[in-house]
Amino acid sequence: MSNSGYPEPTAGALIQDPEGRILLLKSHKFKDLYTIPGGHIELGETAEEALRREIREETGLEIRDVEFLLYQDFVFDDSFWKKKHFIFLDFACRTDCTDVEMNEEAQDYVWSTPEEALTFPIDKYTARAIEALVSRRSSNGK
Repeated sequence: MSNSGYPEPTAGALIQDPEGRILLLKSHKFKDLYTIPGGHIELGETAEEALRREIREETGLEIRDVEFLLYQDFVFDDSFWKKKHFIFLDFACRTDCTDVEMNEEAQDYVWSTPEEALTFPIDKYTARAIEALVSRRSSNGK
């Protein structure tokens, strides 16, 4: 990770299981709030390649049906443990497995309905991503 003086692009995912529940990870990096898995897009990597790699690293899950959900600016927000400027590219996707193998970046995880997830201790960026997913589901009739 460089301190180049530029925003850092990241890819994150609302991963839906076969029942339509989403995965949230509790992260010490986000002051023990629940957030979505994801991370930095490396040089030479597409956003989707980064997303698949980060999901594998953080959860052990394989994902499918990847769709772009929304973009968010994260500019020096206090919800992260370091002063950072991120560009969040958030995606919705699916998995066929609910057996999560967390790495050291997460301390706990939960599968929940998107509506229930909005009642958890989450930051405003995670809430916006969940709201975008709920809105997309209702407009698609899913």
